[in-house]
Amino acid sequence: MKISSETTLIQNGQIVDGTGAAPVADGAIVIEGGKITYVGPVKDAPQISESALRIDAQGGTIMPGLVEAHFHATYFNIAALEDLDIKYPVEYVSLLASVNTRLALECGYTAARSGGSLFNVDHWLKKAIEEDLIPGPRLASSGREICSAGGLMDWNPEFRKIGMEGLVFIVNGQEDARRAVRALVKDGIEWVKTYPTGDAASPDVNDHHTLCMTFDEMNAVVQTAHNHNLKVTGHCRATEGIKNALRAGYDCIEHGTFMDDEALELLLERDVPCVPALYFEKASVELGPEFGLPQVVIDGHQETLDGGMESARRILRAGGRLGMGGDYGFGWNPHGDYARELTFFVNDVGLTPLEVITCATKTGAEIMGRGDEFGTLETGKLADVLIVDGNVLADISVLEDRTKFLAVMQGGVMKAGQLADPFPTIVNCEK
Repeated sequence: MKISSETTLIQNGQIVDGTGAAPVADGAIVIEGGKITYVGPVKDAPQISESALRIDAQGGTIMPGLVEAHFHATYFNIAALEDLDIKYPVEYVSLLASVNTRLALECGYTAARSGGSLFNVDHWLKKAIEEDLIPGPRLASSGREICSAGGLMDWNPEFRKIGMEGLVFIVNGQEDARRAVRALVKDGIEWVKTYPTGDAASPDVNDHHTLCMTFDEMNAVVQTAHNHNLKVTGHCRATEGIKNALRAGYDCIEHGTFMDDEALELLLERDVPCVPALYFEKASVELGPEFGLPQVVIDGHQETLDGGMESARRILRAGGRLGMGGDYGFGWNPHGDYARELTFFVNDVGLTPLEVITCATKTGAEIMGRGDEFGTLETGKLADVLIVDGNVLADISVLEDRTKFLAVMQGGVMKAGQLADPFPTIVNCEK
């Protein structure tokens, strides 16, 4: 990914650095060689050359680029889970995914961790983004997901003999689990996504209180993945599924919906981050009827929403880590609405804007394993910066409006926003 070679000064704005520290009212950032060399009060900023680029934040907010910690680039605003199996061929899914990555960047998300991918599109999306062939967030790739037979993602009856190789590996036992991970190793991905539990979207035998993988299967996934330096995460709603995942050695928990005291202790003991992805639940309850969701499913999403909000509050108040990622890509929870998750966590869950921004920047980068490179505005880190026309601490919902973005920067290069070149130079694809 291209790094800016010029010196840049950003000034005349409030700095919210992503660490959780108090904002700097009249701040400045100096960027050299794509990295931050100074961040702090403008009065203490070093002298820079007359030829340096100067950006006026216009009294707004200077903050780290956002990190979407549960990103489905290959989901295409579907109306039902079954649409993933497979509504479109891989060629069209790839094109749709490239549109979603560009949209995410335009929405201020300079980095993202995948929560599962159709086919092996994520791996190649990441390569295309890093080679500046397409715009998008710095991507931690995932691949086809792993679910036990009869679990949440295994909806085709056996007599149809239809495989789901483009979406998910259906496993029966430890050997199948190891085989699936080894296939993902060959795909070149970074995160293995599994389904330890069910979901409200499946109201019968696989609802949100159901265990869908055995501990032995989960343990086999983790041991094999860690042997190949891959990380493991899982769709964990049911309490026992959360505990099984933590005991098996999962590196992250998706949702963590119904968390009792024992589960919380396990989470804190291993310092495992959790990505609640709760705005999806609210959207499911409020907009589900328009998309024909049955009342039993909507009721399940309401229970999930209530339990998930309580678990998220408990995790953060106990000193745990939350990432922000909204499971976008469904018709009622479409791509482009990413920052609604942040507003929801302030208005509904009760976190402060500063806490939410820290979760959506610093913690997101840590979940990606790149917290030492970006996620906060600190000296030596990559200049992934978002400049917003507005005070995000006074009204975090301003982050939902990408027309308010003066600049979205990656490595000091303006990729989107009012000040960015609307017609960026196309790189040589043959290099």
